[in-house]
Amino acid sequence: MSQHDPVNRPFHYTQGPLEVIEIIEMYGFCEDFRLGNCVKYLFRHKLKGSDLEDLKKARWYLDRYISSKESQVAVVA
Repeated sequence: MSQHDPVNRPFHYTQGPLEVIEIIEMYGFCEDFRLGNCVKYLFRHKLKGSDLEDLKKARWYLDRYISSKESQVAVVA
């Protein structure tokens, strides 16, 4: 089993062969979900206890969204 990383690979997201985000992307619920989660983590980062961890999670979702957009541009070019 991989080492616990609360931002990039939390245990509760990696209990099966795929992560939840991979399933969401596979079925096309991506763009709004990733941006929505980014906003969610930004808004509540001071309310939970580890504000830095939630800011990193917001960045993780934004980076994943940006990578997806960059991939789409590369396919078109």
